[in-house]
Amino acid sequence: MSELKIAIQKSGRLSENSHRLLEECGIKFFNGPGVLKTTARNFPVEILFLRDDDIPQYVEQKVADIGILGENMVYEKDKDVRIVEQLGFAQCRLSLAIPKDEVYPGLSYFMNKKVATSYPKLLSDFFRKNEIEAEIEEISGSVEIAPGIGLADAICDIVSSGSTLLTNGLREAETILKSQAVVISNKNLSTEKQDILDKLLFRIRAVKNAKENKYILLNAPEEAIPEICKILPGMKSPTVLPLAKKGWCSLHSVVKEDEFWERINQLKNAGAEGILVISIEKMVL
Repeated sequence: MSELKIAIQKSGRLSENSHRLLEECGIKFFNGPGVLKTTARNFPVEILFLRDDDIPQYVEQKVADIGILGENMVYEKDKDVRIVEQLGFAQCRLSLAIPKDEVYPGLSYFMNKKVATSYPKLLSDFFRKNEIEAEIEEISGSVEIAPGIGLADAICDIVSSGSTLLTNGLREAETILKSQAVVISNKNLSTEKQDILDKLLFRIRAVKNAKENKYILLNAPEEAIPEICKILPGMKSPTVLPLAKKGWCSLHSVVKEDEFWERINQLKNAGAEGILVISIEKMVL
């Protein structure tokens, strides 16, 4: 049986999350210091540890069948690959930043300015779309220092919290692209490898669904059940079980992570008591 070759970042902000995702999918593999290639013990995949900016090219050339990396790098490298799944972690944005004391009138600020970046294609496309004539200074690493040493007037770089910009006397001016970790694939996988990928995506989606939802258990009087069922529809409807105490029931349901605080207040107002909110390890829809 052939193996699906997965390329992930060997170090950097996506590396740890990619490792964790594969482990949460039940895939067991060895990754010691200096290891650049390993084979899973319990799933037909081979894992390659690469530089993130090399992954799109290797997937296009079938050195790897799929890869895990940031959307920003997929669009910057512009290789002939397809995005097959958004993963929800490593969320960030590609932004233009200027010295914090500068007045920012809008995109016209960048006219005839020099902008340092590690993403020349994305920045060039953005300026062209907005009819901005600017000089792009391509550099790799430590982009934030460029204005401070006179190399550029502004920068375009990946931003998460913005603290690194503030530390270097900069502030965000425009967002070019919002990004997250994604799975990319070669467009011409064999039937056998596509089948393995489908099985992997099934596991990944179960892990994602679990992270995006919470399991809720509560007790409530019988007369409150109709109202509570409206608040907690669950995947179809809540599970309702009778308690030993006459006139009371236990309800079990699932609610979205970003909704559950609001739902809990609604439940309490409807008469729910003893509310438990539990993390879900896997969730298959």
